Amino acid sequence: MTIQQEIQTLLSEFELFDDVMDKYEYIIELGKSLKGLEARYKTDIYKVQGCQSQVWLHAFIEDGLVTIQADGDALIAKGLVAILMRIYSQKSAQEILKSNPDDLALLGLSEIISAGRQNGIASMLRMIYLFAKEHSDEK
Repeated sequence: MTIQQEIQTLLSEFELFDDVMDKYEYIIELGKSLKGLEARYKTDIYKVQGCQSQVWLHAFIEDGLVTIQADGDALIAKGLVAILMRIYSQKSAQEILKSNPDDLALLGLSEIISAGRQNGIASMLRMIYLFAKEHSDEK
């Protein structure tokens, strides 16, 4: 699926819930499904600065695609990471760079999560886009 298709799929999933708290709970459920991250990546090098919780993000190139692994110390943070992983992991660096991060606004996360968590998402996105930019020529 493309990045835009992933966002549309998530939007359809969020539209199943009428209540903001139900959407919040769904994000937490997504967090519970996150596999986690090896301890060697839970260091300052991989720590996302600007997050309300502790979040670590490890991106690497595998078979020519950006692969993202991440973890957090709070379920809501893990859920937000899981959303970003669904959207951006297993995509080419070029696709990531061509996408508009503002398209995430379609999900209405600003109505669900605090400003601090929104800052965390922005920080995670910066890391993902920076990684993609640094590796956009790799095949």
